[in-house]
Amino acid sequence: MRKPEQELAEIKSMMERSTRFLSLNGLSGILAGTYALIAAGMAYGWIYYPNMPFGTDINTINQDDILRKLLTTAAIVLLLSIGTAWVMSQNKSRKRAHLFWSPASRRFMQALFIPVLVGAIFCLALMSRGYLVVAAPATLIFYGLGLLNASNFTLNDIKYLGYCQLVLGIISAFFPGFGLILWAVGFGVLHIIYGAMMYYKYDR
Repeated sequence: MRKPEQELAEIKSMMERSTRFLSLNGLSGILAGTYALIAAGMAYGWIYYPNMPFGTDINTINQDDILRKLLTTAAIVLLLSIGTAWVMSQNKSRKRAHLFWSPASRRFMQALFIPVLVGAIFCLALMSRGYLVVAAPATLIFYGLGLLNASNFTLNDIKYLGYCQLVLGIISAFFPGFGLILWAVGFGVLHIIYGAMMYYKYDR
């Protein structure tokens, strides 16, 4: 006969699975961070190498070719990150016999992607006017807001990643010359650290 506390724990677990999206995969975070670091390295080569050090105002870069490369690379990184997370989360759900596309996952994705998509459109509008300096702080801030919003519908740990993205975004807004390196830290290094922590905590 099961103890009352065991039954309560099982009920709590069932309720959590029904209201929270628990299939996020830590390895997908590590891969997303790796994609971002590769993209940041490519962007450094296009913008700064070999003459311009960090700290130079990126608005001095007016080459349309560079802007197209940056936008194309950002789109590829975004699609690769989403695709990787989607496939790995599906696999995790299948292994644990959870339903991947559920009300909980829909709430999570809506909470995350509405701020992210609005931020992307906002950045594109400003960048089309030549305000490249807003790209790093705006993407970090809107992504951080999306993570905080989505933390209500998934693992609570994700909110700490959101706070870090917001802090980096605000710093980048005050020091735009260091936007690229702060972007690399936020989307690259922090994703790798967060993904590794989540993998060892939940996926092993």
